[in-house]
Amino acid sequence: MPFDDLTTDRGVAKTRRQRRLVRAAAGLIALLAMTAAAIAVVEFGPPWWMGESDHNHVYTSEDGSLRYQVHVPPRRDAETPLPVMMALHGCGMTGYGVNSMKSATQFNSLADQEGFIVVYPTQRLFENKLNCWNSADPREQLRYTGEPALLAGVARQVVEDYTGDPRQVHVVGASSGAGTAVILAATYPDVFASATSVAGGEYGLNQVDPDHPETTPTDYTAGQAWAQMGSRARRVPLMIVQGAEDEVVPPIVASRLTDQWSAIAELVDDGLLNGSLRLVARTTTVPGGPGAHEYAHTSIRTPDGQTVVDSYVVQGMGHDWPGPRAEGFFVDRAGPDASAMIWDFARRHPMPATS
Repeated sequence: MPFDDLTTDRGVAKTRRQRRLVRAAAGLIALLAMTAAAIAVVEFGPPWWMGESDHNHVYTSEDGSLRYQVHVPPRRDAETPLPVMMALHGCGMTGYGVNSMKSATQFNSLADQEGFIVVYPTQRLFENKLNCWNSADPREQLRYTGEPALLAGVARQVVEDYTGDPRQVHVVGASSGAGTAVILAATYPDVFASATSVAGGEYGLNQVDPDHPETTPTDYTAGQAWAQMGSRARRVPLMIVQGAEDEVVPPIVASRLTDQWSAIAELVDDGLLNGSLRLVARTTTVPGGPGAHEYAHTSIRTPDGQTVVDSYVVQGMGHDWPGPRAEGFFVDRAGPDASAMIWDFARRHPMPATS
């Protein structure tokens, strides 16, 4: 074969290889773009899932950034401060994308009826392999840093941007989000007026051996939570919702949370676990019916009626969000309307007025 022909063949082969590489690179770029788009849809939902009253934002601070969606009542008076409800999703969920806290709680329609603002933060991508809030990480249980600082920053930003009432900012969470809601009540009692835990546990739950929980007394973790409150310490009313058949977060975890929060109230009173508050517990049972679970409501209050803990244990329910209109993978429509109960609890517990 003449030398010129050999050179030509090599040039053609090289050109073909280059074209294949270009096509492969273009295919990889397209695949990455489609993957990114799919992840975005899962995390934040397609654009048409947003209503006119929904607004997406990003909060940024030295601790990082956090995406969240705000829902405002359509007939809002921009000059009248409104209560704010922050709803934190659980593992395997998002704030306002696929399988979201927004869908599970159906808070938006309730907010439109009752007149309050809802905030749905969503966990940062790749911060947790199951998209959980990192409530079991001791580094995420402190004021001024990590997830607590980011979420408190979101709450403050919503109050400022949407004329929220700073005395009526509440937080509710499911599963890992419930753990974070409890952490926020301990680390930012000056920001959150009340907290609700649905299928969640106590502050410092990561220190408790699930096979031998008695080795870590709730008084011990209560002391840690009280220490986080510091000079801002106050009794933050807590609501607990627990499934009696929950195998992910068993009922003993809710019982410990009740005991811990009662102990925190005692510590806030005089710094001692001496029964100074003389707390009174009363339990009533609400019967079930066709398509509805029975549940027991226990209220723990001071003798003058101030709330420490309201607890609801739902028979026949597992690791789910209860509500007749709830939508998603982890919901139980035979359970009571948790969203309505949570709002009723929150509206009755604004931040105490400062003197």
